[in-house]
Parts: sequence; structure tokens; C-alpha cells
Amino acid sequence: MKTLFTAATTLVLCGLTQSALAASDAGLYLGGSIGNAQMDFDSFDNLVDDNDTGYKIFGGYNFGFLPGISLGIETGFTDFGSVEGELQGLPARFDNTAWQAHLVGGLDLGPLGIFAKAGVNHWQTKFQYGSFSDKNTGSDPAYGIGATLEVDALQLRAEYEQLDFEDAKMDFYSVGASFRF
Repeated sequence: MKTLFTAATTLVLCGLTQSALAASDAGLYLGGSIGNAQMDFDSFDNLVDDNDTGYKIFGGYNFGFLPGISLGIETGFTDFGSVEGELQGLPARFDNTAWQAHLVGGLDLGPLGIFAKAGVNHWQTKFQYGSFSDKNTGSDPAYGIGATLEVDALQLRAEYEQLDFEDAKMDFYSVGASFRF
């Protein structure tokens, strides 16, 4: 009888574990954020240290391998707005955008969670100084950390990202939301 009870208990626990795995936050999500973009670039005869409002749209997939642990991929487009500075001593304006792809990992602590991401950004900077305008593009590393609050399929998030733009650094602080399907 004791063996039957142990076997039944084991089966129930296995079933609960499977339910927890199935109920993890696996799946596709889409979202958007708005925030403050800070560009910093200082080299010989060039100086940019300005900020503007930016926004991003993003989507991803969380694989949901284990309860409490998030592992997924995320991609998105970010418009960092316009910043002003100097190029070769002349006033200049920079419009910055980036496509990003990240690996994302995190811990789910009930409705709250924390995450970190690392990946690459393919950026474009359009600049104008004096009567001259041009654009520059490249691909460089991107990193981020954040916190989430989950309410059913809606996830509120706050995050900090740092992106390299060749010799410049972009810091982006944002708040937003995503919806899981």
C-alpha cells in the first residue's frame, strides 16, 4: 500500500511539474517603449553630449524551458530622436536609428522579473552640419538590463540599454509594455 501511495504521489507531482512547465511564459510577444536617449561622442574637433526622446517597437519569443527562468530572443527597431553637437567646430544635428537583435535571459520572481540582454545593433546616423549632410551606418554590440511586472498576458517593463555606434555611445532609458500571445 505504501508503494502504491508513493507511486501515485510521484505521478501527481510529475503532472504538476508538467502543468507548471506548460504554464510558463513561453511564446511570442510584441511591444513598444518610450524613453530618453543620451548620445555621447567626444573626439578631436567633434563633440556630442545631448539627449532626446526616443521610442522602440520590439518582438520576441520566450522559450520557457524552466519555470522561473526566461530564455529567449528579441528583435526591434529604435528611433533615438535627434541630438545636437559639433562636427569640426560647426553646429551639427544627428538623427539616430537602430535595428537590434538580442539573446534575453531573466528570472521570474512571481509577477516581478528581472532580465539582461546582449546582442548586436545595426545603426544608422544621419548628420547635418553647415550645408553638408551625410549618413553613416555600422553594426556594433548592444547590451541591456531591465525589470518587468506581469499581469496576465500584459508585461510592463523598464529598461536601460547601451549601444555602441562606432566611436559614440548611446544610452537609452525606457518604459513600455508588451503583450504575450
